[in-house]
Amino acid sequence: MMPDKLKSALVIGATGLVGRALLMKIAKAPGYGRIVALSRRPIEDCPGNVDNIVLDFDHLADHAAVFNVDCFFSCLGTTRKQAGSIEAQRVVDYDYQRHAAELARAAGVKHLLLVSSSGADAKSASAYMKMKGELELAVHALNFDKLSILQPSLLVGKREHHRLGESLGESALNWLNALGILKRYRPIAGSQVADALLYLVENQTGASEVYRLDEIFTLT
Repeated sequence: MMPDKLKSALVIGATGLVGRALLMKIAKAPGYGRIVALSRRPIEDCPGNVDNIVLDFDHLADHAAVFNVDCFFSCLGTTRKQAGSIEAQRVVDYDYQRHAAELARAAGVKHLLLVSSSGADAKSASAYMKMKGELELAVHALNFDKLSILQPSLLVGKREHHRLGESLGESALNWLNALGILKRYRPIAGSQVADALLYLVENQTGASEVYRLDEIFTLT
């Protein structure tokens, strides 16, 4: 049975591992009508029912009107290697997502779902973990009606760009997990994080929740 009112959704980061898996799932879900994906380059094999808007994230405010949706999925992210420096990575992982969240809040979005990282901590000595923690604090401060923050560990799955470091990290973590060590950092498939995001749209009861790795594995 079709729902009485189809939901509208906006996704950023849909060329990445989680965001792409999420977009493909939303496009097939019966509960969604209008689906918008913002990206810096065209999304390969983008579903026909998705409005893919290619833009410069430095000018997000020019597209403020598209943030008028029911739920906003923030899955944007890059690596230090791809960005070229930790400062450039911060622009993508923190600045763009914070600005997008502000636009979503101003547009009346009720539910923000953010893909963060295991170990995110605004006081961390790690620049990456610090920026993730600072982003979590920033979106908390916006007071969405509902906020879901997911903290996955190493994400695995088929990517557009092969990341040797992550492949080696996955192998090492799998080996350690087999020995019962570092289970809290075991790899998780991007598609499973996407499933968890969709589950939370329908099933989260609290106003603001943070889901750590072990909890994400149970959200499907």
